[in-house]
Amino acid sequence: MTTLEAIREYLELLNSSELKSNLEELSTQDLIENWDDLTEEEETVIFKHLPLEMKIDLMKSLSPKDQESILRTFTDGGLTTIKQLLKEMDPDDLVDIIQSASPDVRKSVWENLSDDTKKEMIFLLKFDEDDASGLMTPRYIALQANISVAQALKFIRGQQVKDVETIYVLYVIDQFKRLIGVLSLRDILKAQDTDMIRDIMETDIISVEEKTDQEETAKIFITYGFLAIPVVDDDNVLLGIVTYDDIIDVIREEQTEDVYKMGAMNGKVEPYFETSIWGLVRKRVPWLVMLLFLGTVTTNLLHHYESIVMGAAFLFIFMPVITQTGGNASNQSSALMIRGLATGEVETDDILRVLFREMIIGLIMGAITGLAIFCRGMLLPPSISFYQAFAVSVSLCFVVVFSSVIGALAPLIISKLGFDPTVMSGPLLATFIDVCGLSIYFELAKMILS
Repeated sequence: MTTLEAIREYLELLNSSELKSNLEELSTQDLIENWDDLTEEEETVIFKHLPLEMKIDLMKSLSPKDQESILRTFTDGGLTTIKQLLKEMDPDDLVDIIQSASPDVRKSVWENLSDDTKKEMIFLLKFDEDDASGLMTPRYIALQANISVAQALKFIRGQQVKDVETIYVLYVIDQFKRLIGVLSLRDILKAQDTDMIRDIMETDIISVEEKTDQEETAKIFITYGFLAIPVVDDDNVLLGIVTYDDIIDVIREEQTEDVYKMGAMNGKVEPYFETSIWGLVRKRVPWLVMLLFLGTVTTNLLHHYESIVMGAAFLFIFMPVITQTGGNASNQSSALMIRGLATGEVETDDILRVLFREMIIGLIMGAITGLAIFCRGMLLPPSISFYQAFAVSVSLCFVVVFSSVIGALAPLIISKLGFDPTVMSGPLLATFIDVCGLSIYFELAKMILS
């Protein structure tokens, strides 16, 4: 029996208390995977009978459309349920829900928030959602430097730990709330009660500014393996912290955006089946039309070399091989550079080093592919003469060198100019390589065969 079938049997056969007990045995992931297959009525009944913690986990993981459906249902007829849910949700998750909801649902949610939660929301809504400050939560534990470990432990025990995003990382601030140190819960537990916080805290702090882009924040998390990172303003005042669970969402979102750009698509990242037909067309058609016109340059190029092609028809036969191999070589190089830039392994200042390495790599790959196409032209039908095979192989070698170098340098140059390097990959780069590769092919063939 599948999970979906089991859930539906629960709904049909069990009373309210039995249903609640059996739903607790399911994982949140089971519910998420089957949520789209449930009817709206089934979703409402299930959500109503879930434990609070599962409600919160499920709500965070659902799409904006499903979140809004639940909010609309329970703000209309289940105020107790929704108030309890909103009270217990992390403020950064709640902000995301509010920002994606329609105006009427947003108003209903706002009216069901407590005064303290409203203050947190007003504070967080001031920041751009694509910056580090848009990911942060104001719920963290901050200590003063001039207290003892015993006093710190007493302070921590007095906090509402369940409301704090993480207790494993603690922050030390001065009287102006400026960040001056950081330490872990382990550091405190290892220290003596009489030790002072200022003596055991780490002052070499890695933090991000409020306007740091979320992608850059994710890179810092990946580099250092943090559980959380503090967010400060221009005066080093601690505003909040970003935790690893929010960064996972950012990484997933950024990867999806990169896939869009590499596939030559525009627009906001949205689930496929929740995007209208016209919405999908609008994402794809602008780039498609632009690439169409860029591709017509190839037509002009063939017209320019028409006399050569007419006099040496074999050049036309091997033209797809030239364009495909050049495109593949450039895609390999650009993929390596985009990944290197994303992980910090490659910097935009490494252009000369990359140029030197890719020229050597391109020459080796060009020689190998050139030899392969030479043997294929000589031994397999349609067979061509020695000089014809030589012309094709030499041309292919130079096309591979050119494509490898351009594929590697284009993302670095685009990134150096402050743009997203993924725009110079996929169809756009392939179109450029096709035009340049065919020019190299025909010019070298003309020189050799003349």
